Amino acid sequence: MKTLLRHLLVAALPLVCGIGAGSGFAYRVRQTSCTAMVGPLFAAKCRGRELQYRLQFQTAGTAAGSLLAAAIGMWLELRRRRAVQPPAQQPGE
Repeated sequence: MKTLLRHLLVAALPLVCGIGAGSGFAYRVRQTSCTAMVGPLFAAKCRGRELQYRLQFQTAGTAAGSLLAAAIGMWLELRRRRAVQPPAQQPGE
């Protein structure tokens, strides 16, 4: 059960990083409104740009989460192999 939970956590890491990056960008954008920045005439175009930037941040967060999950997975696998392998014998023994 512990191994299954660990695998689920590592597999969910890219999703969590992507959602976190997208939400962080959206929170920052909410602080300033498009109408205040560019006026009522171009507010709709500004909103489209915000959505594009949010998707880019979300994609970058997911990519970073994937790299982090791969690094953690490699580290866990190396740790498991060291625990399973018998200790190397010294020459002359």
